[in-house]
Amino acid sequence: MTTIAIVGAGLIGRSWAFVFARAGLPVRVWDADPAVLDRLPGDIATMIADAGGDPAIAGRIGAFPTLAEALQGADWVQENGPENAEIKRALFADLDRLAGPDAILASSSSALMPSVWSEGLAGAARCLVAHPVNPPHLVPIVELCPSPATAPGVMDRAEALFRRVGQVPARLSREIDGFVLNRLQAVLLAESLRLVADGVVSVQGLDDTIKHGLGRRWAFMGPLETILLNAPGGVADYIRRYGPMLAQLTDGAARGEAFTEAAGEIVAGAFADTDIRARQDWRDRELSALDAHLRARSERTA
Repeated sequence: MTTIAIVGAGLIGRSWAFVFARAGLPVRVWDADPAVLDRLPGDIATMIADAGGDPAIAGRIGAFPTLAEALQGADWVQENGPENAEIKRALFADLDRLAGPDAILASSSSALMPSVWSEGLAGAARCLVAHPVNPPHLVPIVELCPSPATAPGVMDRAEALFRRVGQVPARLSREIDGFVLNRLQAVLLAESLRLVADGVVSVQGLDDTIKHGLGRRWAFMGPLETILLNAPGGVADYIRRYGPMLAQLTDGAARGEAFTEAAGEIVAGAFADTDIRARQDWRDRELSALDAHLRARSERTA
């Protein structure tokens, strides 16, 4: 039985705990803030209710008052600390010292490449980034990013574990800033902000274009499969037909200059009356329904 240690039980950490416990694995959780651990049973109960999960999930998740206790017997450690290089270096030094020699040490970092915080560690070969999308118990992709020191066998074990627990691992061959998801997201957000700031389209119109256009397809196939199916002769035919036009658009696409306070104020104004916490709960319920549909569909077509 693979034992999981969750280090940091905030929004991402408790969602990871749910993922592993849902798959039947024992999960040991630690957080530097005792109040976070005190809230954990209630948070997990809410997630079970919202996701229509098995109540037995809660019984597989235990909270531990010290990091050393949480790491006892762990085969996989999922760290969810702040996006701060110095904090992560110190934390992973402790993880490397306290975790068993065969345990894999993974970070949920969405921005820091693994060499930034693992370089110089005795156990650097067992370290990697396992970057989820918030919340991972409802959005299954997880990016697996090695450092130059990460052992190939560690990547193999990571990929196998995430497939086993129902996630979808995307394995990177090397480090790159932003990994894959955030690099794609940054480009789309830049052009979105510029189109709105320039008055080309409203915030609602922009979001509707993604929700009811690109997003409909992207819920079950990616952009590369999309172009495969959008020309009679496949990808090569698509690039012949549309490549020059798309190249011209990308040459003039927005870049970093699009992320301005003025653009942010326009977007914020469109959502001025939004109760963010209530809208987050709505998002999670919708993601839960979509996740259930797509998982059932995948089982039917397997």
